Amino acid sequence: MKNKVHLWGTHGTTILGISLVLFMLGLLLVIEYHSYRLTHDAQERITYKVDLVPDVSDSLALALKADIAQMPVVKHVDYISRQQAADIFSEELGEDFVGFIGYNPLTPSLMVNLNVQLLPDNSGAALDDFCERVGALDGVTGVAYQENVVAELQEVFYKLSWFLIIFVALLLLITVVLISSLIRIAIYSHRDTIATMRLVGAKAGFIARPFRLRSLAYGALGGLIAALLTAATLWGFDNQLTLDLTASRHFLWYAAIALVLILAGMLIAYLATAFTVRRYIAKHNN
Repeated sequence: MKNKVHLWGTHGTTILGISLVLFMLGLLLVIEYHSYRLTHDAQERITYKVDLVPDVSDSLALALKADIAQMPVVKHVDYISRQQAADIFSEELGEDFVGFIGYNPLTPSLMVNLNVQLLPDNSGAALDDFCERVGALDGVTGVAYQENVVAELQEVFYKLSWFLIIFVALLLLITVVLISSLIRIAIYSHRDTIATMRLVGAKAGFIARPFRLRSLAYGALGGLIAALLTAATLWGFDNQLTLDLTASRHFLWYAAIALVLILAGMLIAYLATAFTVRRYIAKHNN
């Protein structure tokens, strides 16, 4: 009875250890996903103003809008007429400036938002090409955007991406080491069983097979528990801070992260078990 309790304690400790290590990995993957998403959302909100000639007709402006919207790098285009621009400016100013100065000095424009896929890779050249192509269109006087904001966002995205990649790699290395140690302890608790199997002439592959299968179960169960802990943490943070973490558009990515945790747990536990059992048997054969 005491040995049975000890055995279940070993199983539980191994699964719990795998779960906690993979839980930390899951949280970091979730942070990486949302950091990536928020950075790209910020990049997509940057508006590129295409200034048109003052006397442009609505038909020509709409034709330019259609031409620009067909460019692969463009996500969305809005046409702002001179009157709409004056109304927007008057609303922000709090008074009718056109009635005050006697005329409308504003020019019509197209407000363009680019596809997020453009910005991370070689965005400087892509932006220069976009501005050059749009600026060459008839009726366009120039393209304006906040270059410093774009440059800062690109720099933040680049640094954040590399930081998280390095951090995930380090945590994955720590995960492998810790899970390997837990598996080694679990196998050491079965040393008497292994010795008995060796005494009756069992080969290394036969001895290792049940431990490998058990390690797959350990890894899968540990990954599943880690995924559930990650989901519970996200739900708790979202309820407390209203961070929009549980919106349905994130579910596919969360499912992918959960699958990664389960597969990572199974793979690491299996490899650690295979290596540890082989080393243990080889050591005691000498």
